[in-house]
Parts: sequence; C-alpha cells; structure tokens
Amino acid sequence: MAEPFHCDFRGRLFMGHLGNHLLNAADFHSTDRGFGMKYLMTIQRSWVLSRLAIEMDEMPEQYTRFVVETWVESAMRYFTSRNFRIVSPDGTKVYGYGRSIWAMIDTSTRQPTDIFAIDNGAINNWIVTDKECPIQKGGRVKMGNDAPLVRTIETHYNDVDINGHINSVKYIEHILDLWPIDFYREHQLRRFEIAYVAEAHGGDHLAFYSEAVGDSGYNVRIANADSGVEVCRAALVY
Repeated sequence: MAEPFHCDFRGRLFMGHLGNHLLNAADFHSTDRGFGMKYLMTIQRSWVLSRLAIEMDEMPEQYTRFVVETWVESAMRYFTSRNFRIVSPDGTKVYGYGRSIWAMIDTSTRQPTDIFAIDNGAINNWIVTDKECPIQKGGRVKMGNDAPLVRTIETHYNDVDINGHINSVKYIEHILDLWPIDFYREHQLRRFEIAYVAEAHGGDHLAFYSEAVGDSGYNVRIANADSGVEVCRAALVY
C-alpha cells in the first residue's frame, strides 16, 4: 500500500519508496528460489544493483494498494537482467515498469563473481523470456565535462546499506532533491534511470553535476568530491 508517510505533498508515492518496493520484490523473488541475499551472505556473496530504469505513467496515490511483479529476463556469467511491472491488485491498471541489471560480487574482494556457480546455475531455471517489459533499457548517460556543479553533500548513517556502501535508493532521493518543491508542482517525473559506476561510503562527500537535455530532461553525474572518482550517472525525463 502507498502509505501516506511514503507519499509526497501531492499524495503520490515517492520515487525512492517505489524503488525500495522494487528492490524488496527482487529480494523476495530471489530468496524464494535459492539465490537471495540471505543465503548469499553465508558464502561471502551479494547482489549489487548496477543499473535501474523506472518508467511510470502514474504514481500510486496514498492508501492505494498495488502489486510489484518481477521476473528474471536473462542471466550471464557476471550480470543478470530483472524486470518489474507495477500494477493494481486486479491487474486492470498498469502504473509502470522497471528494468534492472544486477551483478553478483564477492563481499571480501568486492569483485564480480560467477552467478552460475550458485547451485549449479539454478538461476537458469527461473528465466522468463515471454513476459513483456515495454520500456527502453537504460543506456549510457552522456554528459560533457563542463556540466555545472549544483550541490555537494556529505553522506551519513542513513545513507549506508547492508553492503557497507551508499544505498542505491539514497542516490535517487538525493538526485530528486536537486530541484525545489515548486518545480514538482508543475513537473511529473516520468522516467528515471541510473547507472552505478563505483562505490561510495558513509562520510564521503558527493558532488552533483547536472545539465538540461531538451525541454523535459536532465542528466546528472555524481562524483566523489575528494577523489574525483565518478560514482554514478542518472537521466531524468519529466
């Protein structure tokens, strides 16, 4: 349910909370099939989100019940593609779709590891190829070196997740905070996509660079303000 305290001033679900619902659905789905985080942590493995694209026709209103469907579209040695559909409980209203790319890493080396080594490649038993996800896959977000710096923030306790790095959804929230409330009185976010490049950790300073794309889009680059290492890029369409 779109809890009222998970909704914005318009009474619509925050994109960040929707992102959490998608990630929870992914975890429940993978756990039920033997390759979820609960098991992986016992063998020093973990899923790490590499890319996420969410495209919404409409955000659920407060107190509205909705369902997140998820399925694995494909799997390769180091990456797997997982899709989402956000729909009313009776299936008559589709709010939107999501696409994601995940890597499996060794939690000690932080390097990608073989997905097919888990339970003799059991993930292959759950690949669904005949279910439609009609939104575009995330592409490379192109930005020039002269994109202006619009904000620098310090990360804190609430930004850090179970993997010990900045939570994937926190980046989404910080990016959406780059625009004032009045902006959101006149603009509805239709598509958000983000590609994660490097890890950031609690206490790191993050620098946000943004540039407009056409009449309704923005590209954002986040870098470690101290080292200059690029952390992620995002593209937004309103």
